[in-house]
Amino acid sequence: MTESEQVRPEVVAAIVAALRDTDPTQLPDDATKAEKAAAKDAYLSGLVAGRAQHERQTRAWELLLTRSYDDPPSWEQLFDELPESSLGELSELYDALPEGAQTEYTRRFGAPVTA
Repeated sequence: MTESEQVRPEVVAAIVAALRDTDPTQLPDDATKAEKAAAKDAYLSGLVAGRAQHERQTRAWELLLTRSYDDPPSWEQLFDELPESSLGELSELYDALPEGAQTEYTRRFGAPVTA
C-alpha cells in the first residue's frame, strides 16, 4: 500500500470533525486523497443516518400527539389516548422515542423485542 492509499483513522476523524464543526482550521495538512475520500463517505453516511433518525422521531411524535393540548400532557396522558392501531408502529420506533415515552411504553407494554 502506497502512502497516498494509506488511511489513518485519526486523520479521517479530524476531517469529519472539521466538516461537522465547519471549522477548516481543524483540517490536517497532510491528509491523503484516500483519507479525504474516507472522511467524505463517513460524513455523508452520518448525515443520512441522522436524517433517518430525525424522520423516525418525527413519526413517533405524530403517533403520540393525537390532538392539541392546552397544557403540556404527561406521558401517561399521551399513552392513555394512544389508539391501539398505533402500538405496532410505535414499538418499531421505540429507539426514536424520547426517554420519558420509552419509560411509559416499557411500563405499559414491556420493552419491545429487537431483531
